[in-house]
Amino acid sequence: MQIVTSVAAMQRLARQWQHAGNRVGLVPTMGYLHEGHLSLVRVARWHAGKTGKIVVSIYVNPAQFGPMEDFSRYPRDLKRDLNLCRAEGVNVVFAPSDREMYPVGASRREDRTAWRAVPTLSTYVVEENLSKTMEGASRPTHFFGVTTVVAKLFNIVLPDMAVFGAKDWQQATIIKRMTVDLNFPVKIIVAPTLRETDGLAMSSRNKYLVGDLRRQAVVLWRAIQKARVAVKKSKTIPATQLKANLGKFIEREPSARLDYVAFFEPDTLSSVSKVTRGTHMALAAFIGKTRLIDNARL
Repeated sequence: MQIVTSVAAMQRLARQWQHAGNRVGLVPTMGYLHEGHLSLVRVARWHAGKTGKIVVSIYVNPAQFGPMEDFSRYPRDLKRDLNLCRAEGVNVVFAPSDREMYPVGASRREDRTAWRAVPTLSTYVVEENLSKTMEGASRPTHFFGVTTVVAKLFNIVLPDMAVFGAKDWQQATIIKRMTVDLNFPVKIIVAPTLRETDGLAMSSRNKYLVGDLRRQAVVLWRAIQKARVAVKKSKTIPATQLKANLGKFIEREPSARLDYVAFFEPDTLSSVSKVTRGTHMALAAFIGKTRLIDNARL
């Protein structure tokens, strides 16, 4: 397994693979890998084939964190990540520095917790439609950081396919739209959410959950199950009513604070006024100081 930290070196390697006819699969991550990430690697390997090349990018992208978010304390353990990637047969881990990814702005950073100090680019990739609701409403600067860094990774790694997790459903939908709109020759694959045995969606931020907070965090999954039961019984429910019921249910946990519950069409992210079977649901909540997200089809 190779470890590449230079954008130029990664591009040279990607061009060599193209010339040799190797299919390339990319799994973009922010590191602190868990079984959910590794499942994406396996999906990429299956699609790339035996002679394909798998690249896992590990980069905590400052541009997608808002002020007062957890950029500075986001969990990092590159040595552990490299061992996990090696065991999965990853061909290359691309682990660039901020200076490599944002060469103009990186040297000017003073406050590492504020996205405005990080990159001083004059060009960003901004999706104007799908990014306005849910995560985009709660974290207004988040998605232009995501789309910008993913577009950069596509230009650096030159993948034939990229694999994203369904846990970040809105993100995956936005990336698919960006890929179509900007004619990236990349197939976007969305792999299923992996969960702990009690239903909690796997996430690097689960590391923050200590003591009773870990138990309380399962309320997001329980809320999804509660919504499924409600839809099965009533077939059609007003979205406002179900949102109110689920909000009360979640906030029964002493450390839980609801951010949002949303019901929408899975492909367009268009909100619905009536919740039925097939409606997609997403929610975000704080458990203590840790913000968690989850989603599922009802």
